[in-house]
Amino acid sequence: MTWILTNDDGIDAPGMGALLKAVNGKAAIVAPQLPHSGCGHQVTTHQPIAVDKRADSVYAVGGTPADCTRLGLTHLCPEAEWVLAGINAGGNLGADIYLSGTVAAVREAALLGVPGIAISHYVNRKLAIDWDLAAELTAKVLADLLAQPWQKGTFWNVNLPHLAPGAPEPQIVFCELNRQSLPVKYQVVGNEFIYQGKYAERDRTPGTDVDVCFSGNIAVTLLHL
Repeated sequence: MTWILTNDDGIDAPGMGALLKAVNGKAAIVAPQLPHSGCGHQVTTHQPIAVDKRADSVYAVGGTPADCTRLGLTHLCPEAEWVLAGINAGGNLGADIYLSGTVAAVREAALLGVPGIAISHYVNRKLAIDWDLAAELTAKVLADLLAQPWQKGTFWNVNLPHLAPGAPEPQIVFCELNRQSLPVKYQVVGNEFIYQGKYAERDRTPGTDVDVCFSGNIAVTLLHL
């Protein structure tokens, strides 16, 4: 199987190394040179996109995650059968799917007729991310999802929980997307508005991806174009 790996944290982010480890190092990497977190499905159409070939099948792209998928599937690795995006340092739950460059990368793959999986890691700021554990959990999820029949026009969104040392092994839970908005709160200072919403205080409708992930399990959601 031929994979394209990408992300929105940038090609040098630790999550990219963890994702490569999860697929045993057998993949092409087509990822942004710089971080593009929160860029959504932005694409570059009015200026050239520079591509730096760092090694065999490793490309640093001067564009967005969706650009990376486009270039990967059309020019750099057209034989690819899947696109994997991540492992994002931060959750992409519920309404995040509209903001996330990570999710946009696999949405673009679905638009081009190729299956994709976005993988993110919820962050508890009091804990460091164990990237080796993240790679291990990702490998388990991938084994499960690859056994699922793929329907054209769909893609997967996966969110790993942030586990404390000694926490029980998380379960893989197939669940629905949380459809509530993110916290919308701003501090006003003069003519400036400073976002004050707290991610951990967002709606946790029982059984949705936010609740599953916040409860210490792996949230897996099937998304549709």
